[in-house]
This record gives sequence, C-alpha cells and structure tokens, in this order.
Amino acid sequence: MYLKVHRIPGAGEVVAACDTDLMEVTLMHGEVEVRISGGFYGTQTATEDEVREALADADNANIIGKEVVALAVSMGLIAEKDCIMIDGVPHAQIFRI
Repeated sequence: MYLKVHRIPGAGEVVAACDTDLMEVTLMHGEVEVRISGGFYGTQTATEDEVREALADADNANIIGKEVVALAVSMGLIAEKDCIMIDGVPHAQIFRI
C-alpha cells in the first residue's frame, strides 16, 4: 500500500492510502476522472502495520482500494456499506468530529 500523511496546521492530519496496484491509475466515476497519484497518496510503500497505525491516529482519511478499505473495515473505522465504488474499486473517506 502507499501511504502519505498530510499535516495541516490547526486542522490536524489527513491520511491518504491506496492499494499498490492503483498507483498512477485513472478511474472513471460517471464523467468524472479520479486519478490516483503519488502527489496525494505518496511515493513510498508502507506495511500493513504502518497503514493501520496511521489510520488509527488520523483525524481524517481518504482511502481507495480493496486492500486498504478491507483494513479499515477490519479496524472498525468504516462499514463496507459506507463505501462508494469508483470504477469497481472501493473508496471511503473517514472524518473524526
């Protein structure tokens, strides 16, 4: 998985994670293109434990891919029914208020 933690002063952090096989892929959602790139999701791969730790501490998260979404579901952060499918790929956003 790829992982990047965006730290926003005064607003906390946003964890972005995606499955490895999705990097530099463009998915279609109707007429909207969703480009998965290293600029947002990072350029370094991370272990499952590293992604798990980042998600556990995240104020917000943006995740895409079967593997990373399954990890968030197994952690109890989201339910499968709360995910949307983009071109057959599960995507979720998590917000802690």
